[in-house]
Amino acid sequence: MGPSVQGSGRSVVTLGVYDGVHRGHQRVVERAVAIARERGLRCVAVTFEPHPDELLHPGSHPPRLTGLRRRAQLLTGLGVDAVELVEFTLDLSRTSADDFTQRLLAERLRAAAVVVGEGFTFGHGASGDVETLRTLGDKYDFTVEAVPTLGGVSSTSIRRRVAEGDVEGAAAELGRPHRVEGVVVRGYQRGRQLGFPTANVETPQHTAIPADGVYAGWLECVPQANMPALYEGERWPAAISVGTNPTFEGVPRTVEAYALDRDDLELYGAHVAVDFAARLRGNTRFDSVEALIEQIHADVEAVRRLTS
Repeated sequence: MGPSVQGSGRSVVTLGVYDGVHRGHQRVVERAVAIARERGLRCVAVTFEPHPDELLHPGSHPPRLTGLRRRAQLLTGLGVDAVELVEFTLDLSRTSADDFTQRLLAERLRAAAVVVGEGFTFGHGASGDVETLRTLGDKYDFTVEAVPTLGGVSSTSIRRRVAEGDVEGAAAELGRPHRVEGVVVRGYQRGRQLGFPTANVETPQHTAIPADGVYAGWLECVPQANMPALYEGERWPAAISVGTNPTFEGVPRTVEAYALDRDDLELYGAHVAVDFAARLRGNTRFDSVEALIEQIHADVEAVRRLTS
């Protein structure tokens, strides 16, 4: 997640779950970065794991728009100097707003300024809000700025759009295509038998996966743990299938991506990213393999047009 800043000089801090790092989040983070540059300080983004909902209401973990590695990558890309991961525990959830501010912001991060969204809440039972934070800022010697929300843009809204298969609407709120990451595992290899070999992507728990259907998008390998990615620098237009493949019964729900015109890729064990650009159609049960192949050809051409 990047180096801890404990013990370093004073910093400008922005904090939140920041799942998705969507356009609203970006406004908050960019403002924090701007203040840090103006004051000659480091900018630190604080994010929490696990999601507070899962701890406070077990079994309610919302679908995850970005994993921790991706979240840190996006925050760093906005100019943040360090990403500080805070474990969200029951003890933390029971901490008063004052104690939270003293321990994390004043002592651990030595905040000179804190930037949050205008709906920010914190402390036991979400008892603290922006005005509470301003009062505590006076006590612990930091300024507070609340950035207005971007109307209609929220992680909740994006999760709903993804669940409905509206990946174009999700991309509009995210500021980029929705991405699903995972490791390529061996599947039933039916795509290869049909002439369209797919990468069968095993996704982490709680991943926000679009509704069943066929999509246009891109496939690429991404580096992990300081190891270079296979095919580094390459990104391929892809036809993406999400679902149980109704033509072949009894298959678990999967995410599979066919890189257009590539039947030579060796991706087993690779960590890959699948970016969703547009939904082409829902899943259909075909009466014959020939009819399925004909439709796949049509899907491939649609992908080619949309990603060119």
